[in-house]
Amino acid sequence: MEGWRTGHRAPQNETRRLTIAKPGTRNAEPLTRQQLIFPRFLMVRLQKFLADAGVASRRASEKIILAGQVRVNGREVRELGTKVDPGHDRVEVDGMRLKPKRKIYVALHKPRKFLCAREEGSPRRLVGDLLPREWSNLYSVGRLDYESEGLIFLTNDGDFCLHMTHPRYGVRKTYLATVEGKLGTEVLRKVTQGIEDAGETLKAEKARLLSASNSRSVVELEMCEGKNREVRRMFEAQGLTVERLQRIKIGPIRLGELREGKWRTLTESEIKSLLPKL
Repeated sequence: MEGWRTGHRAPQNETRRLTIAKPGTRNAEPLTRQQLIFPRFLMVRLQKFLADAGVASRRASEKIILAGQVRVNGREVRELGTKVDPGHDRVEVDGMRLKPKRKIYVALHKPRKFLCAREEGSPRRLVGDLLPREWSNLYSVGRLDYESEGLIFLTNDGDFCLHMTHPRYGVRKTYLATVEGKLGTEVLRKVTQGIEDAGETLKAEKARLLSASNSRSVVELEMCEGKNREVRRMFEAQGLTVERLQRIKIGPIRLGELREGKWRTLTESEIKSLLPKL
């Protein structure tokens, strides 16, 4: 690991790619800057495009469309639900061309003792300190607690963030937990059946014991909901302590060889694998 120091700013972008978890799948070729900002497959509804560009709310944008004030590639559009390509279509309102919002999708290998927060003047180090200064508007997609490490996404796309974090979309996250002591099958059974703690049901979709000795055990867990400190609390409720917790996978995207403290932008194919319905 590279040495850290107070005020340490973004390390050089990691050139290795994250890996898609489907056997035999090859990663896409590097994207151009324009493709990176606006992947071609991300078609969006016209009223959302107007709202993202700051014209009006989505509801008010619908009225603007119905009033015939919008042109796409020179043609008047009045049909709600029309989809446009933000990176390639020319959209005008009352003759004025709109500039689409630049969307950024970053994968970061979060080290321990970094906060997933945007706290100006915080005495503790933030994940934003690892990124270029011009990306200060990015926010983390979900959380990894202060003592945890591993894969985390950062973005300025609210829809992407919602899709990654809301339980109804079922995006699973995989963790490696190093737990004190030798675990038995009963511990894993309770973890997958559900444990009540502080009025919440904590539950892993899958749990697999990778190794066990008298001093410590390593467990792979697949989670769906992502409640606050859920993995740690599941073991603490059974009188067990998690020594190390690392997230190694989000959906089909693995941490792979991305080094600690390094970041990279997601490729078009990776974004598409996370948002298959778009």
